[in-house]
Amino acid sequence: MRPEQPPRFYGWYIAGCCLVVFFFTNGLSLYVPQNLFPRFMETFGATPAEVSRTTAISFALAGFIAPFVGALIDRLGVVRVIRTGLIVLALTFSAYPFAQSLQQLYVLHAAIAVGLVFSGLMPNVVLLSNWFISRRGTVVGLLVAGSSLAGAILPVSIAPLVNDPALGWRTGFGVLAAAFWLFAVLPGFLVLRESPRVVGQFPDGAAAPAGPIDDTQLREGVPFAEALRSRTLWCLAIGSASIWFSIQAITSQFTIYLEQDAGFAPLNATRLYSTLLACSVAGKFLFGAISDRYTKRNMMLVASTVLLIGCLQLFSLEGGVPGLTHDPTRLTLFAIVFGLGFGGSFTLIQLVAVESFGQLALGRILGMIIFIDTMGGAAGTLLAGQIRTTSGDYFLSFSVVTVVAIIAVLNVLMIPAVKRSGSER
Repeated sequence: MRPEQPPRFYGWYIAGCCLVVFFFTNGLSLYVPQNLFPRFMETFGATPAEVSRTTAISFALAGFIAPFVGALIDRLGVVRVIRTGLIVLALTFSAYPFAQSLQQLYVLHAAIAVGLVFSGLMPNVVLLSNWFISRRGTVVGLLVAGSSLAGAILPVSIAPLVNDPALGWRTGFGVLAAAFWLFAVLPGFLVLRESPRVVGQFPDGAAAPAGPIDDTQLREGVPFAEALRSRTLWCLAIGSASIWFSIQAITSQFTIYLEQDAGFAPLNATRLYSTLLACSVAGKFLFGAISDRYTKRNMMLVASTVLLIGCLQLFSLEGGVPGLTHDPTRLTLFAIVFGLGFGGSFTLIQLVAVESFGQLALGRILGMIIFIDTMGGAAGTLLAGQIRTTSGDYFLSFSVVTVVAIIAVLNVLMIPAVKRSGSER
């Protein structure tokens, strides 16, 4: 008789489902609307500052909600929270193509903020951390790569619809809303489970538990009150806020810059925007996988430095006068380097939090970090758009981004190193 094969580790189904869910939640909440900013400006006769308020509202409100959702995760369980968020987002995305004014888009982006916090990054990281320990860096890297993959694929996939005068952005977004119900909501309700214990398995698919046969081992870590008093939390939060400021200021304005300042055709601008997001996919997976071998704080330092180097690629000194480059080759180089740094930095924020504090109060700790870094993202979006509207170009906006990227590197440097064993914080 053939020996009985052990059951397939259910955690891989969880990981696949989380990746697909995060692909659509972040893609439709952030990257697709930001790529449509020039179309919103045409439809509603708006300025860069006015259209930038859409995703800025999502970021700001999500930041305020995040600590409360983190507490709900710790109290009620993460799967219930994710499913609630998926329903909120599905209804909101379905209404999005029917918006008749920027004010209506502002209201919809407030609803998006609620759904995004309930079913976005924080709950998915918590869920995957329940299922994986030794492979946590890899699976979280894959998860966050799904967000950038959405930014690389979704805008390009609907570009023929968006740029067709007979159809436009409303049709393109409506198609994606229908896909969200099928590929995010349905799997979220059919596949997701709280922990390996629910299906009689152990983290990482191990044949036997590394400790007690319950969730005690998974819930070890630093109490929330102690984390609040630590330098690690505040350096990580401020550093991640600076990273998110830089990422959002660039990604929210990049398509406008390419079309209106650098002279790119809309389709070519979308392709370069997608290139940036595609490179962030590579950065997220690459840095996530490498962080399983090295301390995650050191990898975050490398990633944030790459982000800073990417920012510097935007500037030129033609004729000895400082300005922004319009050269397609330089802008492609920028998209590649900035994308890699963006992806790596984004991934390592979550992993450094888990490495430094454990899972005892992970929901509340991530909630606090996300509150602060989403404020950074909102500020980056608003300021970049407002400065462009006031000054007439993006030189000052992108100069501010570069300074903030330097602040990010300095804050990551100040995070205390953690030994590979995790025994020292």
